[in-house]
Amino acid sequence: MQPWQWPEAHWRGIVEHVRAGRTLRPASWPGGARCAIALSFDSDHETNELREGGESIGKLSQGQYGNRQGIPRILGILAQHGVKASFYVPAVTALLYPDEQRRVAAEGHELALHGWIHERNSVLPEAAERDLMLRAADVLEKLAGKRPVGIRTPSWDFSPSTLKITREMGLLYDSSLMADVDCYELLLDGEPTGVVELPVEWIRDDAVYFNMNRFAGLRPYTPPADVFDIFRRELEAAHAEGGIFQLTMHPHISGYRSRIWILEELIRHAKSLGNVWFAAHADIVRHAKAHAQ
Repeated sequence: MQPWQWPEAHWRGIVEHVRAGRTLRPASWPGGARCAIALSFDSDHETNELREGGESIGKLSQGQYGNRQGIPRILGILAQHGVKASFYVPAVTALLYPDEQRRVAAEGHELALHGWIHERNSVLPEAAERDLMLRAADVLEKLAGKRPVGIRTPSWDFSPSTLKITREMGLLYDSSLMADVDCYELLLDGEPTGVVELPVEWIRDDAVYFNMNRFAGLRPYTPPADVFDIFRRELEAAHAEGGIFQLTMHPHISGYRSRIWILEELIRHAKSLGNVWFAAHADIVRHAKAHAQ
């Protein structure tokens, strides 16, 4: 049948399989802060090419830039401003660059799951998805010294089994979905799971503004100053509402000299607004869950 022929029970079942539940908005943030700042970095590196079965040396070198230049620049800015953040790391990235992950963890940042090889988890069979998630958690635990408590799926999407596996693994939170700007509890077939969503949005992701396809007509169309303006407006609105400003950046995309200033200027601007709390996603989720109104 075509979608327009589906009976109501069918389309309702699709919509209600994974759903946003109760909002987890705290009455206040730690230290009386008005706004929580959740900076995150998806350390995809070479896995964007590998997950497609690609062997382009040019694309792999672009991914390697994330390790050689992107991560050091990012960590330097975070250290300079005393800011903690979350790094979502595919297991293959972690295995390629174990010292990078050890440094990230040693500097007090969160290491969290981002798949095995940045696979398209939303199309995987349940057994394969579970195996990759478990093996990825083992890799990060070995490098960081503690097991990750959060996940950002490589597809920024769920398969029908993703939430079930996430709950089975005892993970505290996910950061892949987009139903709100505040944290919320995820429902599975109408039942609360205890898993918290700290939502993302493509609007607050550098990749959509800067990515290009070498062999097609797609080229970056948004100047860095305009990207900063979009992020700044999101930040100011979050501050005005007393909520969360969540941002996703990629070391191999924003780690360039003409773009990295966006991160530093956002940090400075957030501090100029006053009463902000910079924290890892896991810490924001814990606070929101414990102090929800």
